[in-house]
Order: sequence, then C-alpha cells, then structure tokens
Amino acid sequence: MPNISDFNSASGAATDREHDVQLGLLQALCRAVADNRDAASVSEILDQLIAYSEAHFMSEELLMRLNSHDDYADHVDDHGQMLDRLRQIAADHAAGNSPLLAAQAAEILGFVRGHIDTRDRHFADRLRDGQ
Repeated sequence: MPNISDFNSASGAATDREHDVQLGLLQALCRAVADNRDAASVSEILDQLIAYSEAHFMSEELLMRLNSHDDYADHVDDHGQMLDRLRQIAADHAAGNSPLLAAQAAEILGFVRGHIDTRDRHFADRLRDGQ
C-alpha cells in the first residue's frame, strides 16, 4: 500500500511535468510574438496558457493545502499575480493595445521561471523530504 511519501513523490513529479507544459506555452507565446504571427494565433496561445495555468495552480494549491505548506499564502499570491498579469496581457491584446507584447511575454516567462526555481522548488523539496 502506498504511503504519503510515495504520494508526495508522485505529486512532485506530476507538478514538474505541469511546469514543463506551462513553460512550453510561455515560450510558444514568446516565439509567436517574435515571429509576428497573426493576432488570432497569439490569442489562442494566450487562452491556452491562461486555462492551463488556472488548472495547474488549482492542483498545486490543493497539494500545498493537503501538506500544510508553510509558504502557502505567498505562493498563492504569486499565482494570483501571474494570472492577473496574463489576463491583462490577453485583454490588451484583444483590444489591439499590445505593442509591448514581446516585452510583456518575456517578463512573465522570467517571473514564472523564477517562481518555479524558488517557491516551487522549496515546495518540491518539502514534499520529497516528507515535511
């Protein structure tokens, strides 16, 4: 019978795979903007990125709550900031007000990478160590 340590290890691996997908979508957004792809293509990537991020954050936050993660509030705040920023970028793009989209996409990619490298890594370490 699996124990909580097995569950935490499996959950950490699944979360890492989700991070790979999320970063892939962000990189696709950056490429689409750099390649001057049409507005509909960029909007489609943004919509996928937002929907995926919402689902990922929900599952990650549930896992943090199940494990009484010590950094829960700050971690969730980062998620909220990322989603707010992505939604604003999408709204600006939909309104045709996106001359800075390349810079914004690169900025959010950097923020997400930093979040994964710090807050998510801290959480993964705690999961792995069974704390």
